[in-house]
Amino acid sequence: MGYTLIQRQVASNSTSIDFTNITTDYDEYLITMTNLQPVTDAKEVHFQVDTGSNTSYNQTITTNTYTAGQRLDDSWNLLENQAGQGTGTAFQRLAYGAEANSSYSHMSHSGFLRLYDPSDGTFMKHFQSIMNAQYTGNGTLAQTYCIHWAAQGYFHTTTALTRIRFQAESGNLYTGIFSMYGLA
Repeated sequence: MGYTLIQRQVASNSTSIDFTNITTDYDEYLITMTNLQPVTDAKEVHFQVDTGSNTSYNQTITTNTYTAGQRLDDSWNLLENQAGQGTGTAFQRLAYGAEANSSYSHMSHSGFLRLYDPSDGTFMKHFQSIMNAQYTGNGTLAQTYCIHWAAQGYFHTTTALTRIRFQAESGNLYTGIFSMYGLA
């Protein structure tokens, strides 16, 4: 059996994108994000989950992340573990946000977030995410960057997860398609 489309949402200068329909119907949830752009390019995309009818979105998360990147003209490349992600209750960084002091344009993100058995009432919940960002610096094609951001970890709760929220580090989500699928 394959994935079943549960819901699709389109960001349009949105404060957040929320999926509040995580149930026991599926063992795994896959949320794909296509051409996601924050209003402000340098801002990162984040996510957090919650349980029951709670809307505080402050579950404790332990995460490990790494980044790989390449510039189109081969003058820059990167492979590193992202220190500082660790454990906490803040919204989890989901995608690369670019350099705050460069003048770039046309930044977009695409990728996925996978939740494993989020409705289980016995064990902690694991997740995996891979996002790719592309942006062009100083308006020249030679300064086009492709950045791969991978995150994996778990939520410190044995209570069933029922909702997930996506938002920009600050500001709104300008555009992007969010699709949630379930796998039984």
